[in-house]
Amino acid sequence: MTPTAPSRFHSAQDATAALPAPVLLIATPPAPTLRAVVIIPVKDEADNLPHTLAALAAQIDEAGRLLPPHSFEIIVLANNCRDHSAAVVRRFAQAHPALVLHVAELTLPPGLAHIGCARRLLMDEACRRLELVGNPTGYIASTDGDTSVAPTWLAATATELTTHGAAAVCGRILTLPAEPSGVVRRYHLRDAAYRLLRARLEAELDPNDHDPWPRHHQHFGASFAITAAAYRAVGGLPAVPYLEDEALFQALQRHDLPVRHSPAVRVFTSGRHQGRVAVGLSWQLREWALLGARQQEPLVAGAPSVVATLLLRRQLRQLWHEAHTTGWPDDELVPPGLLVEKMAVLLQTSTVSLALHLRQVTSFGALWEWVEQQVLTKVVWARRWPLVPLTQALRELRHELRVTAPPLA
Repeated sequence: MTPTAPSRFHSAQDATAALPAPVLLIATPPAPTLRAVVIIPVKDEADNLPHTLAALAAQIDEAGRLLPPHSFEIIVLANNCRDHSAAVVRRFAQAHPALVLHVAELTLPPGLAHIGCARRLLMDEACRRLELVGNPTGYIASTDGDTSVAPTWLAATATELTTHGAAAVCGRILTLPAEPSGVVRRYHLRDAAYRLLRARLEAELDPNDHDPWPRHHQHFGASFAITAAAYRAVGGLPAVPYLEDEALFQALQRHDLPVRHSPAVRVFTSGRHQGRVAVGLSWQLREWALLGARQQEPLVAGAPSVVATLLLRRQLRQLWHEAHTTGWPDDELVPPGLLVEKMAVLLQTSTVSLALHLRQVTSFGALWEWVEQQVLTKVVWARRWPLVPLTQALRELRHELRVTAPPLA
């Protein structure tokens, strides 16, 4: 099973493309007390929207009290709809006058009629509104039109941003099955178990103070919150046709901005197989269904590959940090005392190439992105660490954690 990374489906140039016109602007000024803006891109979601909006109208704090009505607002963009999604939102707003709910309708031209453009328009407007009230630490909270957020979704997000000093918080996304489907459900659960085991191993071998265990593995648009300041720092959401959430996560990583994968922030989303985007959860569910029909198992990285990658990343981060804190003499390409040659061998690249990247790259995230693109994709790496069946990888990871990590609480 190949991860659904943006680079698999579109070029790096596309992933960083700026969004052309149009621009979404909400005329009503924001309240001075605005702390969060919830954005919902919608295409033909009239049946699901009442549940989505009802969950947002019922948001409470961690003491069980309803959130102050002007502490957050909701913007729904109904783009290229063939149903009455916008009318559903307007009726809901009329029935809930205390809820600050905006709706806009757009028909995007063919080249822009995709989720990346719609979510980018919404996030740009949300960021603008937070800046209008002078709140760069306020946050944009993204969800979807087929998703119901937990009652404390906003409150838990705010707590995680403060507690862990994060620039973004990604919530746990739980799937509601659209129909009984034993094989697909089984693959889905096994995939989740695999990714959680990888996250647990990562917390042991290459820990992150901003994203400690317990944590999860998802960073998708159904529950993705980012501060206005961080959104500006990364240049906004990449306006790509799909996997725009993954591309935003990678942009945060590239800038060394901390991301928290919080189990306390939860949403429930549709498990339908026919989605609104070409590549996303529905696409993955169809892929699992196809594998099930062929009686094949997904192939993933085994525990030896995961361990090797995590240790490599930890060692390279230490090397990068030492290089940028110690300082390099201008007349020395490879500074004395740094294990550049040894690391170059591990990366299967030249000492000069690695030294140049260590010197020139200003963030570790950008350096690791280079390693992932230029080193970990090489045939020799794949031959050394071949993909294995998912059930084998689960056994290997559980064994590795018994050796490496303390017992799970």
